[in-house]
Amino acid sequence: MTTRVAIVDDEELIRVGLRVIVGAQSDLEVVGEAADGAEVMDMVARTRPDVLLMDVRMPAIDGIEATRRLLAASADPPRVLVVTTFENDDYVYEALRAGASGFLLKRARPPEVVEAVRVVARGESLVFPAAIRRLAGTYGGGPATGGPAADRLRRARLTEREEEVLRLMATGLSNAEIAARLVVGAETVKTHVGNILTKLSARDRTQAVIVAYESGFVSPVG
Repeated sequence: MTTRVAIVDDEELIRVGLRVIVGAQSDLEVVGEAADGAEVMDMVARTRPDVLLMDVRMPAIDGIEATRRLLAASADPPRVLVVTTFENDDYVYEALRAGASGFLLKRARPPEVVEAVRVVARGESLVFPAAIRRLAGTYGGGPATGGPAADRLRRARLTEREEEVLRLMATGLSNAEIAARLVVGAETVKTHVGNILTKLSARDRTQAVIVAYESGFVSPVG
């Protein structure tokens, strides 16, 4: 099955580079491009990508706001992979909070770009989990006993097994790795993950993990 990919970046050189890297893969297809966040809605409506490579800093509408608008306007939006120059950037964390499924550094090597797109498309693990944990520790406000994330987690009423799965998700383990750790079937883990996402009203595991960090359920440090 071919994964449809679209690219949004105000630098033509970056767009060309990503197009060449992604387009060289037999299982990936570049279906659209845009030079600014303001063009995202129309481009996505026309091309219907599965994954959107989104620059975080653009002149008219940045990647954070473009991601927010896209997820609010569509019942089935593409997964957003933020493309950024700097890893430890509050813009990146805000994009993740807005609904992005992961991020990718502009200096990433071609195999890392391709793997990140595939990981986001599958939705069964995190892209660069250690970096997401560092961002949560720096910009997420640290462990908390109150606030929206903690309220959200309390209302979810996760079972003990679901809590265990969420902790393992936060370490970056894939469904298969969690299944091996818990000595259960992969389909069982997939069911637990689906229940967690539904209870937390989280679009994907990245959003669920951010709730886990910001609520203090999982510590982003240590």
